[in-house]
Amino acid sequence: MARGWQDGFWRLLQGRAVVKEARRRAEVVAAAGTHEARVAALPDSELAAAVGTEAEFLAVAREAAVRSLGMRPFDVQLLGASWMSSGQVVQMATGEGKTLAAAIAAAGYVRAGQRVHVASVNDYLARRDAEWMAPLYRLLGVRVGWIVNASTAAERRAAYAADVTYGAISEFGFDVLRDRTVTAVADLVAPEPAVLLVDEADSVLVDEALVPLVLAGQAAPAGADEQVAALVRSLLPGVHYLTDQQARNVELTPAGAVAVESALGGIDLYAAEQVGTVLPAVNVALHAQALLHRDVDYLVRDGKVGLINQSRGRVAQRQRWPDGLQAAVEAKEAIEVSSGGEILDSLTIQSLVGSYRRLCGMTGTAVAAGEQLRAFYDLRVSVVAPNVPCVRVDEPDLIFATRTEKNAAIVERIAREHATGRPVLVGTPDVAASERLAAELAAAGVPCVVLNARNDAEEAAIIAEAGVFGAVTVSTQMAGRGTDIRLGGTDGADHDRIAALGGLCVIGTARHAATRLDDQLRGRAGRQGDPGGSVFFVSLDDDLVRRHAPRTDQDPEYRIRHAQRVAEGADLEIHANTWHYHQLTAQHRAIIGERRDELLRTDRAARDLARSCPDRYAEVAATVDEPTLIEATRQITLFHLDRCWSEHLALLTEVREGIHLWALARERPLTQFHRAAMTAFREIAPTITERTEHTFLTVEITSAGVDLNAAGLRRPTSTWTYLVHEQPFGGQSELRQLYGM
Repeated sequence: MARGWQDGFWRLLQGRAVVKEARRRAEVVAAAGTHEARVAALPDSELAAAVGTEAEFLAVAREAAVRSLGMRPFDVQLLGASWMSSGQVVQMATGEGKTLAAAIAAAGYVRAGQRVHVASVNDYLARRDAEWMAPLYRLLGVRVGWIVNASTAAERRAAYAADVTYGAISEFGFDVLRDRTVTAVADLVAPEPAVLLVDEADSVLVDEALVPLVLAGQAAPAGADEQVAALVRSLLPGVHYLTDQQARNVELTPAGAVAVESALGGIDLYAAEQVGTVLPAVNVALHAQALLHRDVDYLVRDGKVGLINQSRGRVAQRQRWPDGLQAAVEAKEAIEVSSGGEILDSLTIQSLVGSYRRLCGMTGTAVAAGEQLRAFYDLRVSVVAPNVPCVRVDEPDLIFATRTEKNAAIVERIAREHATGRPVLVGTPDVAASERLAAELAAAGVPCVVLNARNDAEEAAIIAEAGVFGAVTVSTQMAGRGTDIRLGGTDGADHDRIAALGGLCVIGTARHAATRLDDQLRGRAGRQGDPGGSVFFVSLDDDLVRRHAPRTDQDPEYRIRHAQRVAEGADLEIHANTWHYHQLTAQHRAIIGERRDELLRTDRAARDLARSCPDRYAEVAATVDEPTLIEATRQITLFHLDRCWSEHLALLTEVREGIHLWALARERPLTQFHRAAMTAFREIAPTITERTEHTFLTVEITSAGVDLNAAGLRRPTSTWTYLVHEQPFGGQSELRQLYGM
């Protein structure tokens, strides 16, 4: 009782504090208006210097936007910038000018003496926004740069030297990973983290928070067994293997095991000699065959497998599954198996974000992600009302018993709207569904444009024209598309004519697992006070309903809402437990990183070896100069530190792959994992020392330095980066078992 009273009391105090802060920020924005006339009279050369209070800065930023961009920020944009400057995530509706609000907030941080990274969801948006806002930054005396996947090391250093740097969140992370392998200070690229401002904050901080960014070194191909892939393709579902649709898992039946054993020459699949080799190969091939579907989970394009980012509906650049599964899918599709690579280091986006001293952001659906943002980042959410009230009409869901009935109704509704000339945007769950609907519309005589992972490079142009008279656009996930849909298209032609028809009509062909993804789709209509409408078509045999609300004796509308709540709750629980799993590794990485940075920047390695190997140190010091000796000891120690860390990550991967065995033994897997990880980590420091001393005692060091390659201590001749999709099947029950829930 006392604890409940205390919690309620603190919530009351926090609520009052939020109201008070909101009032104060509204007063600051109002005060900015009182400076407008004075600031407007200043010449460009004096504008950036005419800043004292926050209100004066906002007034100057508004005037600078007018002069440089021809855009006068609304009060709500200044309010959004003000909230972001306080380290909060701002919810602003689509079309409300988040890009300009973010630029003003970033310039405000620079004014306070801090460098800013603005994280976008992809390269296109990073470059577009940086170039778009560049005139504003220049007028405010702020230097801006951007990085993309193709940026060279020199281009990256130049971009990071600017006051504000735009880039995809993954690019910032990959630069951190690459910096952890350099052997000279001059080769470092990324600066010390300061402020991170995140666009599409819910997508980056929640949907992709636990995606590991990976730096890999050259290795042999992963070596999927094409014979096993062909064998698995011949197996019959329901006869040779069973798929658990709830957990998204698959297993051989007794008949399937017999068929596999016979095809492989009469082996015993479960004999000791097969359990560590053939059985895993069969299982991973079976998972690739039964659970990963072409045009849903991945595409095959230009002879390569491209994973589809489910939260964004586009190909996930440089993303792959763990090597065994990646190779199995490639073998399934009969394409060349890509190199697996040895993982040199990895970093989750959540760990990367946590390294910044200040975090803020913006999105159209922050409130729905508020619990995760508070729990994992200690971030508060502030809602900024639209500049003009939203008049979009959101119809109740249209619910059908079967998908067949639903699909027919969708085509009929689209045809009816199209006949009037009203533009229609249709959201579909995956590539296959978008193309199936497009074919049905073509059969009904309704032309449409399809936007999915096959043509995501054209997305900006397609989305920009989705509001023209008579347009029908069928798209996969709209979150993070980054381009407004204006009635009448980019030139606004026929705006009034389309508005009279009701504005853009948004049709959802299924409910998403997260309500905020539904809201992202809805939010494409009704921008800046324009009319618009939205409606979702749902069937009771949609995947979401079947998996998360299987009971058929409930009210249909309740079942759909219940399915979303269950899915969202499961995702939150998995995020929390997976965060605990990665947190320990992140702490270990920080310790190793501090040690590595000290070795890189100081003579720590030389001092350590002078103490532990004094005779050898004196011997070498008599033949080479001090700088050469210091550099040689540095290179030796860095090599072994990097090698031991890579081995530690490989060990943790092995431990995690066997984690389900602890669950079967009725022990809490997470606790056992932490115990194994801590034990292994304690061995790293003495192992580094032992190997370093051995090399120092035996390797030849000359006036030219130390040749580690000649001593058989070779670093990878090439490295590459990618994201690894660790949970491709989304199996809730499997993951619950994994974490002992």
